[in-house]
Amino acid sequence: MGKYFGTDGFRGEANVELTAKHAFEVGRFLGWYLTERVKRAGGEKAKIVIGKDTRRSGYMFEYALSGGIVSSGADAYLLHVTTTPSVAYVTKTDGFDCGVMISASHNPFYDNGIKLFNAAGEKMDDETIELIENYLDGSVTAFGQTYTSLPYATGEKIGRTVDFVAGRNRYVGYLISLGVYSFKGVKVGLDCANGSAWTIAKSVFDALGAQTFVMGAEPNGVNVNAGVGSTHIEKLQAFVKENGLDVGFAYDGDADRCLCVDENGELVDGDKILYIYAKYMQERGKLVKNAIVTTVMSNFGLYKALEELGIDYVKTPVGDKYVYECMAKEGYILGGEQSGHIIFSKYATTGDGVLTSLKIMQVLMDRKVSLSKLASGMKTYPQTLVNVRVKDKKAACENAAVQAAVDAAAKKIGDKGRVLLRQSGTEPVVRVMAEAESKDLCDECVESIVKVLKQIQ
Repeated sequence: MGKYFGTDGFRGEANVELTAKHAFEVGRFLGWYLTERVKRAGGEKAKIVIGKDTRRSGYMFEYALSGGIVSSGADAYLLHVTTTPSVAYVTKTDGFDCGVMISASHNPFYDNGIKLFNAAGEKMDDETIELIENYLDGSVTAFGQTYTSLPYATGEKIGRTVDFVAGRNRYVGYLISLGVYSFKGVKVGLDCANGSAWTIAKSVFDALGAQTFVMGAEPNGVNVNAGVGSTHIEKLQAFVKENGLDVGFAYDGDADRCLCVDENGELVDGDKILYIYAKYMQERGKLVKNAIVTTVMSNFGLYKALEELGIDYVKTPVGDKYVYECMAKEGYILGGEQSGHIIFSKYATTGDGVLTSLKIMQVLMDRKVSLSKLASGMKTYPQTLVNVRVKDKKAACENAAVQAAVDAAAKKIGDKGRVLLRQSGTEPVVRVMAEAESKDLCDECVESIVKVLKQIQ
């Protein structure tokens, strides 16, 4: 993690931690740096595509970014309100040099963020991120020279902005093309979180024949994730039961996550989604390497269920960036997080909420059983998670007294659960988590560690 960019981009409160000036300067650097690379490869100028979610500040950042990009001589293509995975898809398929998504994902409306994708639609490499950060701090070394300021394009070399809503429409068409079965006769609930999915999800499900019931699809700039979406799954759970629906899907602000609700209104989280689809692929002989990629936050119950199926698993740090990097390097085709970032590498380079819901629908239609039945093979272990604000995350985690408390808790749980201490990628927070066969034991172990963390502050 850098000074500005965390595990999922440059994120903070709009015009506090992340300002319009930051966005302009990020655009300035990307426009200049990528155009220089294009020229050195025999081209003329870079092309950068930009999407945003429904936050009010998104317009400000969209204009600031595109202003910086074109002032440096590159062209900016605007997808307008769209999903994060659509930006990754369009970047890769339409030959862009970079993709930018303006979103703070599941955060409240007053936060925003800048996520970057390379030409392959993958999260931007750390080397380029470091160059951007160095430039923001006043000095960057690139192409064998050190710059304290960057040249502006002049005359006919100034870039242009292009309305590119057609790119988003092609992405919708792509999702529809992945529908293996008709959803006719199935009652589906969609919670769009008043975010990016409101322009896409219903269109896809309608085209595939589902009877759709939609909530969280009235964005006004300040209600993204407000009481709806994957961070407030209880609303969709009630919605499914009230309307007698067969299944429900909840997305977050930029729709790179998906959580499910079964016909009884019960949550099916990212771990259970991984379990369901891993089993489905294994049964059809399509689970490459007979393994999936998870993060350290996946529930202990997932690992137990996978072991019973004879399916292997790999653990990465938290963040779909790390999940995808592991998948790409080692050749795995399914991976994800408990939070609902699920990656199907045959179809996408990042978590894609709408794609995930389509894949769960595929299993439902193929197996002709309920979602509750599909998920019943995995028992979720009780879990307690507490976030503790600290002055120095690294120092707190490495503190001898804290480590002793963690060891004592792990010994108490034994091999029937686990204890995890990790640093947040976006906040000055240490997350303390325990999983065990009883909730009381989880609470007791976490409380003992949190007590020590607070004492050392």
